[in-house]
Amino acid sequence: MISRVANSIYWLNRYVERAENYARFMDVNFNLSLELPPDVPEQWLPLIESSDDIELFNSLYKSPSKINVIRFLGFDQNNPSSVYNCIMKARENARTVRPEITKEVWEQINAMYFFVQEAYRKRDWQKEDPREFFNQIKRGCHLLYGIIDATISRNEVWHFGNIGRLMERADKTSRMLDVKYNIILPSNTLVDSTFDIIQWAALLKSVSAYDAYRRNHGNLNSVFIIEFLIFNELFPRSIMRCVSQAELSLHLISGNNSGRYSNNAERLAGMIRSGLEMTNVNEVIQKGLHEFLDDIQIKLNDVSDEIFNMFFSKNSSVLQSMKHYELFSVSNQ
Repeated sequence: MISRVANSIYWLNRYVERAENYARFMDVNFNLSLELPPDVPEQWLPLIESSDDIELFNSLYKSPSKINVIRFLGFDQNNPSSVYNCIMKARENARTVRPEITKEVWEQINAMYFFVQEAYRKRDWQKEDPREFFNQIKRGCHLLYGIIDATISRNEVWHFGNIGRLMERADKTSRMLDVKYNIILPSNTLVDSTFDIIQWAALLKSVSAYDAYRRNHGNLNSVFIIEFLIFNELFPRSIMRCVSQAELSLHLISGNNSGRYSNNAERLAGMIRSGLEMTNVNEVIQKGLHEFLDDIQIKLNDVSDEIFNMFFSKNSSVLQSMKHYELFSVSNQ
């Protein structure tokens, strides 16, 4: 029972983060498609590549057209990671742990659930301009983040949710950066061209980093952008910030104040963080950005697997030994 509740809190937050990310990706790409010169084709396939669902997409659709990609990522019930399914799953996880979340959190998740249901009924993916759907999802998720931070005590419930959100966020930042560097540009001759600059700006907007980056660096520069999204310790969506904060929550859950690790999830998260601290952007580019990001994604998956083994599996003994285990008991009220 303890493990089940912790698992639900973790995935509730992870699904909400994924829905918000996909809505933002599609919104930015839709706006980009309106700004591109008429002789430049729209770039919708990279969104599928970044979601790592290309095989599933190809089995369901004939081409990566705008309407097909928006339907697949936004509404397709056959896609487990679509915005529609993420909100459905987030609400179901919230329903199973209602005694552990606040009334305000439940009401906001419920409101998003009914909004997505209505958008699906109206077939919003067929609209000529679906941006209102994207904006409503983004605003709804941001509002939920604020409600969670304002109404839930900083106990194990909050930290498991925080870890889920950060692990998903780090993964999506790495995937969007990987796609930009390896898939979007059709030719090396376009590097540093106007088209290239537009694409880098779109990448920053896709991870809500445009304004923060411009305040730090001003002009768009590919090396500075890569450094900002990977190594910046203050930006909330950088890989470094996400991993270090997830590691901190893992330490606080286990009550580990020694500065060392007490379980394998902490150890792997610490290894990613220390590896980033000992690396710089020039080394990353020299060795290969794709290879670096691919390795990061594998390591993030390893951390997620260990979080499951340590805290969520039926054989887990970690939560049972926690001093504040009663925070995860489910009330019958």
